Amino acid sequence: MSQNAVTELTHPTIKDGWFREISEDYFPGQAMCIRVDEILHMEKSQFQDVLVFKSTDYGNVLVLDGVIQATERDEFAYQEMITHLPLFCHKQPKRVLVIGGGDGGVLREVVKHDCVESATLVEIDEMVIELMIQKVQPKHFSNKIILNFYSML
Repeated sequence: MSQNAVTELTHPTIKDGWFREISEDYFPGQAMCIRVDEILHMEKSQFQDVLVFKSTDYGNVLVLDGVIQATERDEFAYQEMITHLPLFCHKQPKRVLVIGGGDGGVLREVVKHDCVESATLVEIDEMVIELMIQKVQPKHFSNKIILNFYSML
């Protein structure tokens, strides 16, 4: 069920206007809550439950299977560290492979390095990339990035 700009805050992870990330399996003894302003998209892809919402304080938020993947407010901290440290440790990185970076943040940081001639993104769920381009972080996918989708199925 695909919904665009859902007016009612109805999703199993949202209660009383708050998104709740609670998982004893992944995060024992802790929880994360973010106030939801508007649900932008919710859908079950072939691989996972995908939720995108606008929060009151963190900008747009991408949630996969109930776990926050990226927020506009603080995604840069993760993306920059996971990208620049290995690239600066390499003498002359020319080709870069990003596996599972559908949110586009790592790719955005990779193309900032002039020495990189090509960057390949491998993501199992095309829906994540499409939603990031349309609703969450369109600026990640600049004109320097060319996307080609290949079905593995």
